[in-house]
Amino acid sequence: MTTRRKKIFEGKGKILYEGPEPGTLIQYFKDDATAFNSQKKAVLEGKGVINNRISEYVMTRLNSIGVQNHFIRRLNLREQLIRELEIIPLEVVCRNVAAGSLSQRFGLPEGQALPRSIIEFYLKDDKLGDPMVTEEHITAFNWASTQEIDDMMALTLRVNDFLTGTFGAVGITLVDFKVEFGRLWENDFARVILADEISPDSCRLWDAQTNEKLDKDRFRRDLGDVIESYTEVARRLGIMKEMPTVIQGGLH
Repeated sequence: MTTRRKKIFEGKGKILYEGPEPGTLIQYFKDDATAFNSQKKAVLEGKGVINNRISEYVMTRLNSIGVQNHFIRRLNLREQLIRELEIIPLEVVCRNVAAGSLSQRFGLPEGQALPRSIIEFYLKDDKLGDPMVTEEHITAFNWASTQEIDDMMALTLRVNDFLTGTFGAVGITLVDFKVEFGRLWENDFARVILADEISPDSCRLWDAQTNEKLDKDRFRRDLGDVIESYTEVARRLGIMKEMPTVIQGGLH
């Protein structure tokens, strides 16, 4: 990785660099893990490599079924070429099973199936702890239009259908996930497309038989074997053979 590249943005799990041509960026996946609004931090060797690969796998397949996203191609172990978007400052969470903050807020037992998929919006602002917001807030503060909210919800439900099926086929329950969106400008017209990443950092994934957690909750809750669990997700999706041997053996 050359140091001459212009860094555009650095987040908790990724860095965005200027891309090779206009309208593109390079998304670099870090090994840094954070939880509880960065109060808990660690470096998990190999996490960025696995997340890059899983996200590539998911985004490529979403593109092929017409769910447009920012992914263009993977460049190397840790980097992918993406379209530059105007990011909408919202995190969109889709929940199928009670877990995390939903369980806490409403006193629902973790693991209880929800009557239907629930979509929630959160403002992307670490300083404020990513507060939950309603459609009323989103339109009043002009974070997104009513049409854009509709588009984001429709796309999120399509992603949910795809991921539920994809993970379900390999014995993994999709409990919930977080996605982000951006505007792709073409002349004066902006289209809402999927951005960021889809990986065990942004999804709750449980083994369908045992309910064992295979996602970032292993890090949040000190359950150990974080990399092994992420690797297991990649293995079940059938993408391990393309992974470097350092990951295949599990990192101890």
